[in-house]
Amino acid sequence: MQIIANILIFIGLFFFIVGTLGLFRFDDFFKRAHGAAKCDTLGAVLSLIGLCFYSNDIFVVFKLILVLIFLWITNPTATHLITNSNYESNKK
Repeated sequence: MQIIANILIFIGLFFFIVGTLGLFRFDDFFKRAHGAAKCDTLGAVLSLIGLCFYSNDIFVVFKLILVLIFLWITNPTATHLITNSNYESNKK
């Protein structure tokens, strides 16, 4: 199980690095926000699933799944609100 956990955590870290590179590479605010949000959400989900496989305590796994659900809902919502407010403020 630790091999699967290590692989998932490594893939999650890869997506975090790709998202960080996307922040530096893209020139538009909306492209940066899109790239960072997708990679951040996917990286966090994969890393947390890897930590679930790594843990032996069922209560810790339950808490990690709650954090995973919370991140899955809030990350895209927050990115949408931030980009929408930027769009509305530049439209005027």
